[in-house]
Amino acid sequence: MKVDGGLGLVATAGSTARSLEAAGYDGAWSAETSHDPFLPHVLAAEATERLELGTGIAVAFGRSPMTLANTAWDLQVQSEGRFLLGLGSQIKPHITKRFSMPWSSPADRMREMILAIRAIWDCWDGDGKLDFRGDFYTHTLMTPFFNPGPCPYGHPKVFVAAVGPKMTQVAGEVADGMLCHGFTTASYLQETTLPALATGLAKAGRSRSDLELSIPAFIVTGTDEAEMARSATGVRRQVAFYGSTPAYRPVLEHHGWGDLQGELNHLSKQGAWDAMGDLIDDEVLDTFAVVAEPHAVAEALLARWGGLVDRISFYAPYETDRDTWLPVVAALKNG
Repeated sequence: MKVDGGLGLVATAGSTARSLEAAGYDGAWSAETSHDPFLPHVLAAEATERLELGTGIAVAFGRSPMTLANTAWDLQVQSEGRFLLGLGSQIKPHITKRFSMPWSSPADRMREMILAIRAIWDCWDGDGKLDFRGDFYTHTLMTPFFNPGPCPYGHPKVFVAAVGPKMTQVAGEVADGMLCHGFTTASYLQETTLPALATGLAKAGRSRSDLELSIPAFIVTGTDEAEMARSATGVRRQVAFYGSTPAYRPVLEHHGWGDLQGELNHLSKQGAWDAMGDLIDDEVLDTFAVVAEPHAVAEALLARWGGLVDRISFYAPYETDRDTWLPVVAALKNG
């Protein structure tokens, strides 16, 4: 199992990536939240030699296939073949109201976006003729001045973030990897995600070994009761935040907790963030997160996710010493 870490801000990306590589991590992901997800990888690539570098995620529908193809091509060169283009759809309000971009049929649009990106890369690899015509994207012009030529390190791998069956099938059909959402459970993964993934893979004549499955695993840990309680509060609030989103309701419904989504959504509209966290009881917390003392975290992660995923990262929405994770990394890589 590969173990990944988080990259963080541009200013510290180089030193963070260097530390992750020295600690034995296999990859480093950046998230598109309040900052650009691509810029940190410019410095991270310079500071490392083997660490894989990926966006987890970049908002796909806030950009065009051409801009994504260009940026990924440049980072693939900068990293000497270590860049992973991780894409996510986000949800409609963010795309239309924050990015002022169109929204429709997210799974179909994502599938076409990835095919368009690959068509652009194929154009640069070959004779420069570009003729991609889809329902959402059309790319038919590529003059020599705008053609960077073949990437000497091959095409970047493309990862797709997915929760529901439709987007999961798209990942299986056209992506090199799938980024599971942190708001998932082992049961949902086994009973809903993996069958949908298998459907997509079969459609493309591929097998499970052709795709890497990655998960950011929620973890509650601490060296004493106070630290455990503080980390549990952080995870409860994050689970509640995700649970308030209607698009993620099926995960709660899978466990018979569909009504919880409505309660969380109602409180979110009131801005009652602390109260939302209080609705995540111990049963829900234990289902979404591994709860263990530091020395037992790796064993618990392997028991829950071993054999199901290929890559794992630590989702810990609370302050913790980075050294806490060093023995966990070593144990996972040896487990």
